[in-house]
Parts: sequence; C-alpha cells; structure tokens
Amino acid sequence: MVSRAAQIPVLEPSDSQEAKDFTKFAYEISEKYDKPVVIRTTTRLAHSQGVVELCPREEVPDKEYEKNIAKNVMLPANAIRRHVIVEQMMDKLAEDAALFSINRMEIRDTKIGFITSGIPYTYVREALPEASVLKLGMVHPLPRKLIEEFASKVDRLIIFEELMPVIEEQVRAFGIPCEGKELFTKLGEYSANMLREKILGEEIKAVPAADIPARPPILCPGCPHRSTFWVLKKLKLHVAGDIGCYTLGAVAPLQVIETCLCMGASISSLHGMGKAKGEEYLKDWVCVIGDSTFMHTGVNSLINMVYNQSTGTVIILDNRITGMTGHQDNPATGKTLMGDIVPAIDFEKFCHGIGIDHVYTVNAYDQAALTEVVKREVKADHLSVIVAKAPCALIPEAKTTKKCVPVPENCVHCGACTKPGCPALSKNEDGSISIDPTQCNGCTLCMQLCRFNAIREVQ
Repeated sequence: MVSRAAQIPVLEPSDSQEAKDFTKFAYEISEKYDKPVVIRTTTRLAHSQGVVELCPREEVPDKEYEKNIAKNVMLPANAIRRHVIVEQMMDKLAEDAALFSINRMEIRDTKIGFITSGIPYTYVREALPEASVLKLGMVHPLPRKLIEEFASKVDRLIIFEELMPVIEEQVRAFGIPCEGKELFTKLGEYSANMLREKILGEEIKAVPAADIPARPPILCPGCPHRSTFWVLKKLKLHVAGDIGCYTLGAVAPLQVIETCLCMGASISSLHGMGKAKGEEYLKDWVCVIGDSTFMHTGVNSLINMVYNQSTGTVIILDNRITGMTGHQDNPATGKTLMGDIVPAIDFEKFCHGIGIDHVYTVNAYDQAALTEVVKREVKADHLSVIVAKAPCALIPEAKTTKKCVPVPENCVHCGACTKPGCPALSKNEDGSISIDPTQCNGCTLCMQLCRFNAIREVQ
C-alpha cells in the first residue's frame, strides 16, 4: 500500500529461486522504466530454503551522468511536471506487465480460479492442484488486461492474499466480480489447510502439540546484554527499548524492555516522556540502544535531547558488532564491511563532542560497577550516557578458555544464579545446578549472583 502511494513497482517472489531471479529482473525494469523497485518478502519466504540455480553474471555498461535539474531536483514546480511522467510510466508498466514472464496464467480446471502471489501461491498449488491460477510476480502495478483475461476464463474467481485486500480491492475496482476477505481472514499467515477448510469444506483436525518443552527465543549464553538487563531488573527500572537482539530483554525471565517502535526510537521515546510528563518522571526510566543502532539512527535522537536541554539516562549496549542481522561491522567497530581497518567512533568522545558532560564506559559484565553507575545517574538532574561495553559472545573477540563450574558442596539450592535465564545453566532434580561447558563462555554473571561461592571460574 505504501508502494502504491509512492508509485513504485513491487515484485513478490514465491520461493528461493524466484527471490534470486526477481532481484535480477527488478534491476532490469528499474533501468527500463526509470524507477526504483521494491521486492516484497515475508517471514515465511525468508525462513524457507530451496535449491537455487545461478546464471552467468552480466556486465552492464556504466551510464554517463547527465545533468537534469528538472528531473532530479524536486522543487514544487518540477514535481508537478514530473508527476505527469511518473503516471505515464506506471501506466506503461502496467500495460507491459501482461507480457512479463513473472505474471503467468496456469489454466487447469476452470470451475475455480485463484489470483495470488508470493508464498500463498504455494498453498494454492498444494491444496487445489487442479485449480486455475493467475500467479502475480508483480503485485503493483497490476496487469489489468491479464487479470481481465483470466477472470473471463474461470467460473469462480477468488483472490488469495495475506493481510490487507490490496489486490482484491483493485480487482473489484476494475469491475471484476471476485471473492476474497469474506472467505479469509486479514490476520496472520495463511496455509494450505485454510484453503481445504474454506474452499473444499474439509474438517481440519488440529494436530496435538508434541509433548516437549517450549523453546522461546532467548539471549545467547554469556550475552553481555543479559548482565545489563539484570541490573535494570534489579533496580526495578522501566526501559524504553530499540530494535536488535537485545529486544529479547522483553521476554521472560528478564522482561525489562517495555517499548519497541523502530530503530533509534528508544532515545526519542525517553526524550518525549520527559517533555510530556516532566523530567522527574524519567528517574524511573532509562533507554537502551545497541552500538550499531545508535550509529544508524540513535545519534540524531541524542542530539535532540542535548539541543532541547533534556535529562535522562541513555545506555548504549556496545557489544562491538551488529548482532541481530549476522555480525556485520559498523562505524564503532573499526572495520568496514570489507574488513578494512578504519578509525572507530569513540562513544565517549562523540558524546562529549555534542555537549554531554556525563559519559561513562562500564564493563557490561561487572554487576557491581554497572549497578552503581546506573543507580546514581538515573536519579541525577542531567543527561547522561552509559556505555555498557563487552563483546558479543559469538564473535572471535569474545573467545576465551575460561568457564564457570559449580561447587556443589557450597550450593544451597537458592536458584539465584538461574534467574537471569542463561541457557548454559540448568537445575537438577535435587535443586542444585549444572553448567554446560559447551555453552558457557565464562561471563561470570552466575558467579557474581551467587552469595555462597557455589560457582567458581576455571581456566
């Protein structure tokens, strides 16, 4: 729907092969029709896998730059004239789309026909293999002529698309009778069983869940964020969160992250709370943001706090990497994505440079030091930044031979060491604990929480 408003074509692949092929095709139509192109992916597609056949790499000649202010500078007068060209190009694209190979009719039994795209196409083929299908690889703009032709060939036309009725509304606007959301929900993911139930009238019996323990997402063993979050939980602070693997601080047993909107919003949320409810309100709040997220969109929010003379406590979770998306470097790690050594952004110097006087770097694993600085700063009448620094447990920088091991004779079975939820720890039937040496990276959080010397560190 956003792409419709922006007049940007959208391609939606159904499997891994199409994801590759559509990307190449997107570049081709982008050049031909002078437009950016969106490739829409969904969770189910991103989590799927399949064999992908590659093709030879094509070398495309570089284009010379041509000065064109009327096209490239969107002053109001230019934009008005350019809008005409944008509409003309979208009309041309919609007309040509009827001939694109990524949009295809599969005529089989004409009693029923489906218009669908993406992963839902695979559900149609599984549940109703004899049904006719118009598979749309381009979901915007829609190939009207192809849709009209397909609709004329089938007795019953059904639009099978997840979430909002984007295709359905346009097909109805073409004056074509069809069925859609009156049969299916706007909520969640679809399935082949949904089609069997709604179209074939089959009674689908729920398969009982396997009698195995649930495995919810959780921070990795030895994750420095767990140590930081435990301090915040212990101090009973509210936490404005951000996008990253540290968002898992919202789930049990930590449950400290209370807001998560978009990248960089933790700082601006804290800022807004202070302005809306008064600075005193923030003495029960902090915000957290990862090092790479801070570099991406946290910087501007922090500058806004300085500019507006706000108070509050910002905690940068500096784990020396971009963790959630696969361990990419960022401007704070001192390396480019190609591995070149470059100057690393120094958080303390940066914060001092924009006018913040109270900046502290603390070892994220040091419970005592972190507790002291957070407890002090959250009650202060100034803006402060705490850099909770320790490398992600999964990167080479964090490799260590140190491990934590139980000392059974000292254990009183209080369970304090297991409360932060480290997966390396487990309780035995008698209430004592075991530590999996293959998972433990010697972060010592459990050891620091034990008051009875029932855990020790070994080399």
